[in-house]
Amino acid sequence: MRRYLRVVGLCLACGFCSLLYAFSQLAVSLEEGAAGGRRPQAAAMGSWLADGGRGPGRGAGSAGFDRSGRCKDLSLCYWNHYWMLPSDVCGMNCFWEAAFRYSLEAQPTEKMHLAVVACGERLEETVTMLKSALIFSIKPLQVHIFAEDQLHDSFKDRLDSWSFLQRFNYTLYPITFPSDSAVEWKKLFKPCASQRLFLPLILKEVDSLLYVDTDILFLRPVDDIWSLLKKFNSTQIAAMAPEHEEPRIGWYNRFARHPYYGKTGVNSGVMLMNMTRMRRKYFKNDMTTARLQWGDILMPLLKKYKLNITWGDQDLLNIMFFHNPESLFVFPCQWNYRPDHCIYGSNCREAEEEGVFILHGNRGVYHDDKQPAFRAMYEALRNCSFEDDAVRSLLKPLELELQKTVHTYCGKTYKIFIKQLTKSIRSRYDTPPKER
Repeated sequence: MRRYLRVVGLCLACGFCSLLYAFSQLAVSLEEGAAGGRRPQAAAMGSWLADGGRGPGRGAGSAGFDRSGRCKDLSLCYWNHYWMLPSDVCGMNCFWEAAFRYSLEAQPTEKMHLAVVACGERLEETVTMLKSALIFSIKPLQVHIFAEDQLHDSFKDRLDSWSFLQRFNYTLYPITFPSDSAVEWKKLFKPCASQRLFLPLILKEVDSLLYVDTDILFLRPVDDIWSLLKKFNSTQIAAMAPEHEEPRIGWYNRFARHPYYGKTGVNSGVMLMNMTRMRRKYFKNDMTTARLQWGDILMPLLKKYKLNITWGDQDLLNIMFFHNPESLFVFPCQWNYRPDHCIYGSNCREAEEEGVFILHGNRGVYHDDKQPAFRAMYEALRNCSFEDDAVRSLLKPLELELQKTVHTYCGKTYKIFIKQLTKSIRSRYDTPPKER
């Protein structure tokens, strides 16, 4: 019996050694078998680990592992056979590092999807919005731009000059509506506005999407609003902010001639969507006892309410979520901060406490003198370049410009405009590389 147990123990020991050898060979093949493609990724992963997971600083090249000192300090693997490791390197640490590193390479970094619809003279606004998104964002960004045909060449000229931004890709699309009702959709509110309603049907391969209007400015990474997708419960398919915080100045609760979500309605200028769920869901409605899917409910909804809606597609979304309130995740006003939140005095409590996260300059306030605080923010980001020094030096002249706007209600609270912006710049650009 004892002899039998010894044989079994010997077999197990040999099996374990064979397993270690197999993992060693796998690690070597991953490093050497694809030298042209995988090695830069491995180097970037080493930099990522050293930088605390935030990614390399802007403009930094992809450097390989420092094999002279870091392996000894951190017990990192030399990616050699285990019997060739120096005596001061822990072989077991190398074994686990190989498995961990392989799993990271096997799972590509999540890509965020951002969509915008641009028509008329909205080219410059759109480019500025994209710049604000790219200055702070961490994960790769795939941008879907729906624009009139005459704007495509201009977009290409501007965005192709950003080719040095390796974590940014874009795709241009024409403005398209269902052929049998295109005229009606184009006449709704503004020529291109209702395009956003059809994004789940056009971008069929995209699971989740952040839609924003052209007059949006990101004051913190897109990653942060993208992370709200994880807070959706099992029934929620989209997220928006309330149209108003103060019912006494609300539009929907005072003037709407149709159903709307909640007490004051919701604003669709910033809309986070789980489009897979949107395509699958059957929506309750007041047109038929049968529930309808997204592609089937839009046109009947327009036919019923087209004489009663003022804000076009936003009103249709309000009607839809009035009947399906369990499907909407409502995020605070600081994620969609508009002149309505300060024009008669500050009424966005979250922005007062933490600052503005996303600035929404609707009603053309970036281009007139009605709200100089909004215009100052827009011009500062429009004129800012992608260089680290330019972003770092953005705050001081911007604050001086905002101080000139204190004669307005929005200007009196100008510090909430730069509170989060200051944090974003310091986090992304002022932190030493090893701590990022």
